Amino acid sequence: MNQFNGKKIFIGAVIAFGAISIAAGMSRDVSTFIVFRLLQGFSAGIITTLMFTLLVKTAGQENIGRVMAIVSTPMIFGPILGPVIGGFIVQGASWHWIFYINVFIVLITVPLMMRSIPDFEPFNKDSKLDLFGIVNLSLMSAALIYGITKAADYASFNNRNTIIWTGTGLALAAIYFVYNAIRSNQTVLPLNLFAHKNYLASSSGLFLANAAILGPMLILPLFFQSILHFTAIQAALALIPQGIGMLVTRPLLGRWIDKFGVKNVVMASLALSLIGTIPLIFITGQTSMLWISVVLFIRGTSVGGISIPLTSGAYSGLDSKQLPEAGVGITIVENLGSSFGSAVIATVVAAYIHGLQPTAALNLKGYHAGFLVSAVVLALIFVPSLFLTHKKTANSGPAVDTSSL
Repeated sequence: MNQFNGKKIFIGAVIAFGAISIAAGMSRDVSTFIVFRLLQGFSAGIITTLMFTLLVKTAGQENIGRVMAIVSTPMIFGPILGPVIGGFIVQGASWHWIFYINVFIVLITVPLMMRSIPDFEPFNKDSKLDLFGIVNLSLMSAALIYGITKAADYASFNNRNTIIWTGTGLALAAIYFVYNAIRSNQTVLPLNLFAHKNYLASSSGLFLANAAILGPMLILPLFFQSILHFTAIQAALALIPQGIGMLVTRPLLGRWIDKFGVKNVVMASLALSLIGTIPLIFITGQTSMLWISVVLFIRGTSVGGISIPLTSGAYSGLDSKQLPEAGVGITIVENLGSSFGSAVIATVVAAYIHGLQPTAALNLKGYHAGFLVSAVVLALIFVPSLFLTHKKTANSGPAVDTSSL
C-alpha cells in the first residue's frame, strides 16, 4: 500500500485467492493441502488488511464506524449460510468443492472490483520495505499460534511442543521490540502506534474479543453433534440463530457508534454478550432447542457491537500515513486472539474430558468449562473498554457518500 496502487493489490490478492483455491481443492495428500492453505492465507491476509485500511482512507475517520457497519453487513451471511452450504457440500459432493466454489465468487467479484473501486495513490512512497520486520513478525505469529494450538493436542499447556514454540515466538517478539527501537519505529509495525490510547485499548479488546467470540464457535458444532447427536447439517442449522442475531444489529451499529460513541456501544454489547454466553454454561442434552436458539440469537446480536466499534476505534486519531501499519497490527492481534481463544477453549474441554471417564454426563462438563472460559474473557474486555473514547462521530466531519460501497 505504501509503494503501489491499493486497487491493483486488492484485485491481485483476490485473483490469487481464487487460483490457490483450485490448487487446494486438487490436493491429493495432507502435506500438499497444508502448503496451498498456507499460500491461500497469504492472499487472505492481504485482502482483509487492505479492505479495512482502504475503507478508512476513503470514508475518513469520522465516518468509519458507519461505513464498516454497512460494508461488513454482507459478511454476516458467512456464518449463517457458510456452515449450511459446507454441510451440504461435504455430504452431497466432496470436500474439494468447498474450495472450488470460491472460483465462481472470484469470477463475479473481480469485474465488479475493477469497475467500482477507485484507484489509490501509494500511501508513502518514501518508505522502504521492512523485510526483516515482515519475516520476524511472520515467524513470531506462526510460532505462537502453532505452540498454542499444540496445547489442545496434549490437553495441556505444559507440554514440550507448546513450551518450545511459544517460547520461540516470545523470543522473536523480544527481538522485534529491540529492532523497532533501533530503527526508531521505521518498521512494518511501529510500536509507537500503541502509544495512542485508543489503538492500545482497541487492539487489546480485539485480542480478547476474538478469543471469547471465535473460540466457542469451534466447540458449539461439536457440542451439538456429541451431546445432542446432531448431524453435520443439523449442527450448522442450529447455529443460524446466532448469524441472524448478527444480521439484525449490524446495519444499526454505525448509527449507534455515531450517536452514543465507541465506548458506550462496546460496553452495552459486552453486557448483552454475557447474557447470551452465561446460559451456555448450564445447557444439557435435555435443554430445549428453542431456548438454545434464543440464547444464540442474543449472543449474535452483540458480536458486531464489540468488534466493529473496537476496529473503528483503533484508527481514531491516527495520521493517514500510519493506516497501513495500523492495519498490519490489527490483523496480527485478531489472528493471535482467535487462535489463542480456540486453543485455550479446546484445551480446557479436552483436558476436562481426557481426565475423566468418557461418559456423556462428564463430557458435558468439559463443554461447560469451555463456555465458562469464554464468559470470563468477555468480562475482561470491560477493562480495555474503559479507555476507549466517548467521542460521538455524528456531525464531526463531512458526510461520506456510501452509495458506491
